[in-house]
Amino acid sequence: MAGERGKRGGQGRSTRGIHGDGYDPRPGDPIVPPIYQSATFAGGLDPADELLYTRYGNNPTQNGVGRKIAALEDMDAGLVLGSGMGAIAMTLLALTSRGDHIVASEHLYGATRRLLEEELPRRGVTTTFAGFGRTTTWRKAIRKSTRLLYIEAPTNPTLRVPDPRPLATLAREHGLPMVMDATFATPVLMRPVEHGVDVVVHSATKYLSGHSDVIAGAVAGPTDVIEEVQRMMRLYGPSVDPHAAWLLDRGLRTLGVRMRRHCENARIVAEFLEDHDKVRSVSWPGLASHPDHEVAAKLFDVGFGGMVGFVLEGGGEAADRLMRTLRLIHVAPSLGGVESLVSQPRFTSHAALSESRRAALGIPDGFVRLSVGLEDSDDLVSDLMRALDEI
Repeated sequence: MAGERGKRGGQGRSTRGIHGDGYDPRPGDPIVPPIYQSATFAGGLDPADELLYTRYGNNPTQNGVGRKIAALEDMDAGLVLGSGMGAIAMTLLALTSRGDHIVASEHLYGATRRLLEEELPRRGVTTTFAGFGRTTTWRKAIRKSTRLLYIEAPTNPTLRVPDPRPLATLAREHGLPMVMDATFATPVLMRPVEHGVDVVVHSATKYLSGHSDVIAGAVAGPTDVIEEVQRMMRLYGPSVDPHAAWLLDRGLRTLGVRMRRHCENARIVAEFLEDHDKVRSVSWPGLASHPDHEVAAKLFDVGFGGMVGFVLEGGGEAADRLMRTLRLIHVAPSLGGVESLVSQPRFTSHAALSESRRAALGIPDGFVRLSVGLEDSDDLVSDLMRALDEI
């Protein structure tokens, strides 16, 4: 696995999660940066002064977390927004205009796919979807009007791990930016910039905040791109509330230790599930049986993530029974928090797709997505074992 300090050296990822905002308290100052819970700030008489306005995303609390995101990703600049979809949408709007074209992975979070298939075409932007394992398909899909390549790694919910390196090389050949949603990986497991990615987006609601009490998004990349994303944010309005930004900052302070525990618990759970006779298949990049295990081993640090996907032998009916039988693990449509959560993508993220389309994407009925939390692993295995025995 790659070194945790990243290609630029310097401080490690856990240190950056605590000190990456550059906050340096003087004697008498609070050790924890304060919340600037204000909509607006005094000033504006001099045209040279920057107007500080929370909708603009330049509130001091927002700025500090943006700097920390950039430091964690080894990027030039970072911006925090009101949600992960806000970050994705503003990034795509910043990089395209009417008549432009995107090439994107066919394996995407359901709302991202709907944004590309249904919403952006209303603004004159079209998308071609390609399989991430076939670089030649991506090359053929690129047009004169193509403005970016877009992937997720790992993918939601199938946990496939596309190798961004050949696609990043292809993007450079055509002078295009490469954009990656790295929500499941976090900067602890992977820094996309080290593999040629230009812009990284996150649903910060998930692992970055880590406590299931924040809705936020983040984007990091070159300064000119982030400035354009911020311009879109000012127009469309998805800035993050200062208190939510402060809670996100709190989560980033423990990101390193949390991700290690998520990864270790996920390993134990995935190995248990792979050996159970009522489980047809398990998707976790750390398993030797995973189709992208070798790629993940080259890309990831410290572990293989806290998400586990599995398909039950009894299909959708068995998955329904499992959901009703679990006691410790809660049924909920999110992930990345300290508590373990389970869901069926056919009812949540990919509910808009037909059964056949879901199956073609590796999400058959009976597919269960498990966000492995920080509980004692023995308790998680016991809960799963009892629930599986009952179905």
